[in-house]
Amino acid sequence: MSDTPTAEEIAGHYSAAMDSVNLINALMAQDSRTSEDQDTVDRNVDHLQIMVAKDYWTTEDLAPFNNAITAGS
Repeated sequence: MSDTPTAEEIAGHYSAAMDSVNLINALMAQDSRTSEDQDTVDRNVDHLQIMVAKDYWTTEDLAPFNNAITAGS
């Protein structure tokens, strides 16, 4: 079994990370956030930081990940 994900698996990881991006952006766009909202932002920022550090990305645009990390931090 290879440690390198297939192109299909990478696409799935990218899609999941984009779900985190969209959630962070939606919550940060609110005028105020509950502590539960902030916990959600924090968990998703942590997820994106892990994903950005992966070495299997090829041509994927990671700018939305980094922008959401910045917005949520």
